[in-house]
Amino acid sequence: MTDADRQSRIELPEAPADQAAILAAGGVACWSEPLWIDTYEPGEPDPYPLFLDRRVYQGSSGKVYPLPMIDSVAHEKAPRQWHAIHLENAYVRLALLPAIGGRIHIGYDKVAGYDFFYRNNVIKPALVGLAGPWISGGVEFNWPQHHRPATFLPVDTRIEREADGAVVVWHSDLDPLQRMRGVHGVRLRPGSSLIELEAALHNRTDVPQTFLWWANVAARAHERYQSFFPDDVAFVADHARRAISAFPRADRPYYGVDYPALAAERPDADRIDVYSSIPVPTSYMITDTDDSFFGGYDHAADAGFVHWADRAISPGKKQWTWGDGPIGRAWDDQLTDDDGPYVELMAGVYTDNQPDFSWMLPGETKRFRQYWYPIHATGAVRQATTDAAIGVRADGDGTLITAIATRVLPAAVIEVRRGGATVARWTVDLGPDAPFAAVADIAVDAAGLEVRVLHAGETLVAWRARAGNAGEPWVATAPPLPDDIASNDELYATAMHLLQYRHPTRSAVPYLHEALRRDAGDSRAATALGSWHLARGEYAAARDLLEAATAQLTRRNLNPRDGEAAYLLGLVHERLGDDHAADRCLAKAAWNAAFAPAAMLARARIALRAGSTVAALDLARSAAPIPEAGRIEALALARRGEGAASVARVAELLAADPLDPATRALAGESIDRDARTALEVGAEFARAGAVDEALAATAATAATVERTPSAGLAGPLRHYLRAHWLERSGRAAEADDERSLGRGTSTTLAFPAGLDHFDALVAAVAADPHDVVAAGLLGMWLLDAGRHADALAHLRCATEGGSTDPVVWRNLAIALVAVDDDEAAADAALAHALSLRPDARLLLERDVLAVRRRTDAATRLSLLEAHAVLLDARDDLAVRHANLLLDVGRIDEAWILLTTRRFRPFEGGEGLVIAAYDRAACRLAERMLETAPADAVSLLESGFVPPRTLGEGRHPAERPVQRWVLLGAARAAAGDAAGAAEAWRTAVAPSPLAVAPRAAGESTYWTGVAHLHLADATSAASAWDALDARATALRAASDEVDYFATSVPELTSFEAATATARAAMADRLERLAERGRAQQLAARPVDVSERTRT
Repeated sequence: MTDADRQSRIELPEAPADQAAILAAGGVACWSEPLWIDTYEPGEPDPYPLFLDRRVYQGSSGKVYPLPMIDSVAHEKAPRQWHAIHLENAYVRLALLPAIGGRIHIGYDKVAGYDFFYRNNVIKPALVGLAGPWISGGVEFNWPQHHRPATFLPVDTRIEREADGAVVVWHSDLDPLQRMRGVHGVRLRPGSSLIELEAALHNRTDVPQTFLWWANVAARAHERYQSFFPDDVAFVADHARRAISAFPRADRPYYGVDYPALAAERPDADRIDVYSSIPVPTSYMITDTDDSFFGGYDHAADAGFVHWADRAISPGKKQWTWGDGPIGRAWDDQLTDDDGPYVELMAGVYTDNQPDFSWMLPGETKRFRQYWYPIHATGAVRQATTDAAIGVRADGDGTLITAIATRVLPAAVIEVRRGGATVARWTVDLGPDAPFAAVADIAVDAAGLEVRVLHAGETLVAWRARAGNAGEPWVATAPPLPDDIASNDELYATAMHLLQYRHPTRSAVPYLHEALRRDAGDSRAATALGSWHLARGEYAAARDLLEAATAQLTRRNLNPRDGEAAYLLGLVHERLGDDHAADRCLAKAAWNAAFAPAAMLARARIALRAGSTVAALDLARSAAPIPEAGRIEALALARRGEGAASVARVAELLAADPLDPATRALAGESIDRDARTALEVGAEFARAGAVDEALAATAATAATVERTPSAGLAGPLRHYLRAHWLERSGRAAEADDERSLGRGTSTTLAFPAGLDHFDALVAAVAADPHDVVAAGLLGMWLLDAGRHADALAHLRCATEGGSTDPVVWRNLAIALVAVDDDEAAADAALAHALSLRPDARLLLERDVLAVRRRTDAATRLSLLEAHAVLLDARDDLAVRHANLLLDVGRIDEAWILLTTRRFRPFEGGEGLVIAAYDRAACRLAERMLETAPADAVSLLESGFVPPRTLGEGRHPAERPVQRWVLLGAARAAAGDAAGAAEAWRTAVAPSPLAVAPRAAGESTYWTGVAHLHLADATSAASAWDALDARATALRAASDEVDYFATSVPELTSFEAATATARAAMADRLERLAERGRAQQLAARPVDVSERTRT
């Protein structure tokens, strides 16, 4: 038996003797011990940075830079040892995986013998994550966006044993995109089934940042799994509130499924709280509730879980499913071997939708707690707290009351009341292992019914009958374009919405420009636009705007209510090297409480850099409790010669937060989790003038550079940063040496990001204009910043200076298209990059460029097959190859490629492989019609359920119309007239699973052909008219992506030539309409052959 044939199962180890003794005494055991888990390994990180400015991911920006993308996963599994931390008490056992984002991988109810969190017995990543690999199961902690950018990256951990016997496992890392710091601790207490999540999210950057937090719980699903939400939840919303539905019974089409129509055929088919009722991938988030709980219940196992978090900060309650249908089963195959489907029951803090981001000010820390606990023998509960949960449901003419507690409650009282009178009362011992169930002699719908659980005179949980909110909630609409907005206030509000929600395809900048065009003194727009320029390294433009904003704010009042403009202006002056002006602005910003801590911190940094240790100490203490302030305090004490006090201060900081990488570095520890974190720590020290500490923090980076390549590598960035720090401290010779080392260091996966990298690279190019490595890296930074013209200048400098780095030549191609639309020069640059290092990514991007250039199929195919050895390396390249083979008539080769390869789609990109498969099958069938119609019938019938190797399932709204039409023709050719008519009727039949309006396309043409076969001339004519109407609409359309798009997973850095593509599609549709009408007028047998298409 091979590994591939063997059923995988995670075997949890027994607790070591010392921990077993703690368990036996009723305590909490915790230990670190690896787990052997069968694993499908992710591929290597892509060495080419992806500038995905318009990628749509979960409804917001899918920008992944500076993280490298991983776009492949092994098809075979192998046992792998994973670092695991085990946490266990009398009721619950958890297994945590620090190497995969610090997730809870296993949550096991020891009492019920049930995995209340979905246990995935394999690590089988699918291409769902922001940077590629993502696994299902357990609990994923998503922040600062969904899914967690670092979901497949390791975190630092620490086990803390608290005085009351509780044990918490802390996890810490820096987010790889925004460089904020996240800490989450998973805590178990003795004698409690409650799992406590304590989180601290810290904005360690200089500027306001947006974030969200969703704890993503997976639960094994089947036809008897139910998600439950509070009684007052009457409506749920889709992503961005673009659509709503009633809950729990969908009262309208949702995700294109007509639930009321399905329920008319099958009772309860509209119950979207039950997994098996949902046939397609579907999200819903509640729109409102007064309660703080929700959860899921497995009626087959009679067990489930409850989540609780304070509604004041945790309004988000969501279910997601791949759906109980072909698409869902295909994704089950992608994500697990034998553990089946799951639903995700997500809990959002500081968010109630996706996307729905909140702000965090510089230096701010958000702290909060969430709780989960297993339940059994209760059914879906109707009310819950962290102490207990209550179930209430009809039982004949009476009411079944159930309850369970998270700790032992001797002599607990369960009381049923109505109108102040006690209907029933029981005194029982309640606990995690002692649920309660009894029937009260009262109807469940009796007015005023109330159920309470009391202990020692205190009400622990109470349920009261109430109706859901009957008012239909608001639905989001796309904002007008800037010219169509009447007021500056609305222009500013729209711009801030687009910025806060990270809209992927609608820029806030035109709204701000329009506001300033109408009123050059609009301080709000000037401040926002100044902040945007600051992030792009455009310091002069940022300074001008922010000076204008502060001038307006102080024109009549020298002390404005808002200090943001002054604060940001201070940051700009600091970046420009004018510390005096920076300090003045920051001091003024500190008059306002919102920006006072961050402003004081920045002033402390400037003071220490200037050698003013007394001022630095005073300012740092004023900036407390920002962690960075404590470190400046320690550095200032050391500069004053108070070494013992400095060491003591560092020890205090380390005791308060032992996992903070900067504090650990200050204590002399090495920062070796990943190379990029050490650079962040060094930059923090250097900006405070602590150059020696910065050098020490980054000295070990070279030795650990290969530790986590999927997080990106430091490469020459380390040397250029160190050189910049040295140069600013007057150590020019050492700076030259560092830059020399940088020029000789591999640039692999060294993707610069942030203003510290920008400043260092600008300084490197200024120091040596012929440094092609620095010029290439600066060009990369500028491409990511959207400064394409500046990027082009530096990339040309690098390539003309003799760079042999294929990344630089490829980036040059992107800049040439973005700036000059010079596709020919870009193609030459890509060709040169391919000559330097043959790579499938480059080949893919060259073909994307060829499509932009309207290159014919034969030429594109020739370009691909000139690098035949690369064609098997990528799924997207393989699909393009197959379609080109079909374009030139090499049908058999395309069929072999599509039926022998195993594909893995990106989430949101499904359908491309099936489309190619159907196209190839139809071409083969056409060839068989005259000579072997029975074989054509067999081929077409067998493909309605596509092979699992395609990695995709059919969406019920995307009926393979051409396949059905050709099947009818094949059956007719084989003498089966009745079967032919049935196939054609199926091609045009309506379905409650496909009620969402769909734009006319090629399937519309085939629908018209089916109507002709059925002698329905009117419907056929409607199809041709629809094609013409769609063509007209395409020609008139703008270049906008759907404002509410949830997923557009295009993974190439060339912006799509949408106008060209629309024109080509319009031409195609008009030709199809013309051909359809010609066939209808000729009243002759339809030529179904694709070979006749024009």
